[in-house]
Amino acid sequence: MKRQNPGRLVLKGLTLMGLVGTLLAGASPASARLAGTAGESGTSAASVTYTQTTENFANPERGLYRHQGDCDKSDFSAATLQGYRVNDSVSLVMCVFYLADFKNSAISRTALDRLQRQFDTVRAAGLKTIVRFAYTDSTDGADATKDRVLSHLDQLAPYLSANSDVVYLVQAGFVGAWGEGYYTKNFGDAGNVTTADWANRKAVVDKTLGVLPSTRMVQLRTPKYKRTMYGTTALPASQAYNGSSAARLGHHNDCFLASADDYGTYENTAVEYPYLAAETNHLPMGGETCGTNAPRTSCPTALSELKMFHWSYLNTDYEPNVINGWRSGGCLPEITRSLGYRFALQSGTYPTTASRGGTLPVSITVKNDGFAAPFNPRGLELVLRNTATSQVYRLALTGDPRTWLAGSTTTIDRSVTLPSTLPAGSYSLLLNLPDPAVPQNPLYSIRLANASTWEAATGYNNLLQTVTVS
Repeated sequence: MKRQNPGRLVLKGLTLMGLVGTLLAGASPASARLAGTAGESGTSAASVTYTQTTENFANPERGLYRHQGDCDKSDFSAATLQGYRVNDSVSLVMCVFYLADFKNSAISRTALDRLQRQFDTVRAAGLKTIVRFAYTDSTDGADATKDRVLSHLDQLAPYLSANSDVVYLVQAGFVGAWGEGYYTKNFGDAGNVTTADWANRKAVVDKTLGVLPSTRMVQLRTPKYKRTMYGTTALPASQAYNGSSAARLGHHNDCFLASADDYGTYENTAVEYPYLAAETNHLPMGGETCGTNAPRTSCPTALSELKMFHWSYLNTDYEPNVINGWRSGGCLPEITRSLGYRFALQSGTYPTTASRGGTLPVSITVKNDGFAAPFNPRGLELVLRNTATSQVYRLALTGDPRTWLAGSTTTIDRSVTLPSTLPAGSYSLLLNLPDPAVPQNPLYSIRLANASTWEAATGYNNLLQTVTVS
């Protein structure tokens, strides 16, 4: 299944209203076209056409990630992580935390303190981390027993809970070399997994789900793992985000395109390809490449499968020959832009006047040009900012950007009710898609892929429209 290279280590108001606001967040003043139309009860309205941008920029919980060392050995540098965001438009960093010294004991306070420092540094830099725990990076599979793993998860529980704001997701880990579940002395080695072994593996996954907040997802290394332990039916849209185990278990592929079966990632592509394509509409998919395998690792297949399986994140550091092949093949810019979600506002219609306590009708069209949709909870707010006083009024909107699927275009026609206490005056309209775990930090708000609308200081997307409230 895995490349046999122990030296590799780990380099390797309203639902629709919310959508409306998000869509509108992206056009530049120069590109916006305004046209007078008739609104409700004859109220004047303005239509805005937005211009998309092909610019690559950092957005939370998506994209290329950096991985340059074992998380248990080298402390992150806040300046380095900030540089990833500013210079490379990267918002994710990998933390593979090895517990090699604790196969027969509790995790030490020193190790737990280091884990907390890593989370603190990630938070200070405005990034999030992909987390995995493992006991060995050797194919000898010298991992820990099930009972030891479960006791370690009890120790890790308060750290994962307290720092879930900067945890992007957790890879199931613990079992086997690199925590990828294959070479293992305690859970059925090299593909020879008994019924009892599967039960032990499931106990570890269940425990991992249990110690994490229900808002965070866990990834399994191959489709077979989930299909064996949790059923062969792909997660239906009607059950997405309902908090069940099936709705919180995604997938990662750490040998993407490296062979016909991605080094054992797949057993039967005729069955597993359609299963994975359906699952990843609502569940995380990501990982890394591990070696060139032309023509499979070339741009056409890479783009096709990244899109088919709704990839949200990918290692930019490994494997360099594959990444360089995409660069020379001309598809790396598209991959970089398209990993995860990429919401772009296309058009919107807004009233030019409104009354306190009255409705503000909005119609917007937005498209997701990314490979995937967000899978962690995401807030949605319409922001009114007084043009004279700069006072901000944030109005929570019901709506779920996780349902804005890859390739979909959505038009929303809804009204939001303005507070009766809103002071009269002129207001700029903005849209905010904050992270509910860190709602006041603009680094974690979503930027729309439109020109000149992003406000980095606030995390708001300017909708390029004002409304006079009386």
